Amino acid sequence: MTATGLTARTPLGTAPPDPVDEAAGPPPERTRHRLSRTDRRNLALGLKYISPWLVGIVVFVLYPVGYSIYLSFTRYSGMGSPTWVGLGNYVTAFADPLVAKATGNTMFYALIAVPLGLVVALTLALAMNQNVREVAWYRTIFYAPSLIPAFAMSFIFIVFLNPQFGVFNQVLNLFGDGANVNLLGDPTGVKIAIVMMAQLGAGNAALIFLAGLRNVPKTVYEAARVDGAGPMRQFRSITLPLLSPVLLFNLITGVSGALQVFTEAYIVTNGTGDPDAGALFYMMYLYKNAFGFAELGYASALAVLLFLAGLALALLIFWCSRRFVNYDVEAA
Repeated sequence: MTATGLTARTPLGTAPPDPVDEAAGPPPERTRHRLSRTDRRNLALGLKYISPWLVGIVVFVLYPVGYSIYLSFTRYSGMGSPTWVGLGNYVTAFADPLVAKATGNTMFYALIAVPLGLVVALTLALAMNQNVREVAWYRTIFYAPSLIPAFAMSFIFIVFLNPQFGVFNQVLNLFGDGANVNLLGDPTGVKIAIVMMAQLGAGNAALIFLAGLRNVPKTVYEAARVDGAGPMRQFRSITLPLLSPVLLFNLITGVSGALQVFTEAYIVTNGTGDPDAGALFYMMYLYKNAFGFAELGYASALAVLLFLAGLALALLIFWCSRRFVNYDVEAA
């Protein structure tokens, strides 16, 4: 400590000094580095270039989100002025049996469609990663169904599952007693049909898995083969650990999409969610309240609850990912 109460400058390579004692007075103020004229010009130029993005974020993201949060505390039909009701919409949502039904349907869909979609996508990626001459055709065939719009795929499935002349029942009749199965007429069957429909869009996730597979060093597999590891051991000990970051990404996007399932259920059930509200998913109930019943305030409260649920699930997945996600090739 010098006579002036300031710590001496620490030589390079030595440990930092102990914290300054309170009796010695406050630490010296840091000098602020003023931007030069060139720095200010570059900053202004950069803000100018990203200004369309900033305006888009404010106008199309921040303002709608903020306005929706405000409407969630009001009663608003889209006409006139909103009426402040405080937490009334949230209290109603927690007591609404249809909210519980829609939440249960959505969780049923997510718990089946997301894991099954990851398995299907990874299987397709492994098939597309084979070193055969026709692999380009296979990749095109496997990816093509994901290019079909959801509403068109929904109409195809309505015909495919028709209990009188659908292909699904014709195939079952070859092995059964000729009884027609009406999946779309059963509360559980309609959800299973929508889960099956979702697997046709696994091509997007498969391409992401394929990119991850192509980045795995081949020398790792060669070393494993030298050590006597078979294909299944290589898959468990090399492929899955090194694909874990890609798996995490597809899991997050899959959960986000599952919580917002809407188009397929709306078209298959003609917007009713029947039979017995078996296909009444959360987003469909939100949509019906907003545009069917003109309850924009209540629908906004449902949207806020969905956002909080999605955020909580994402944080939980990220927290759990520390146990299985590996970013280091050598550690794997």
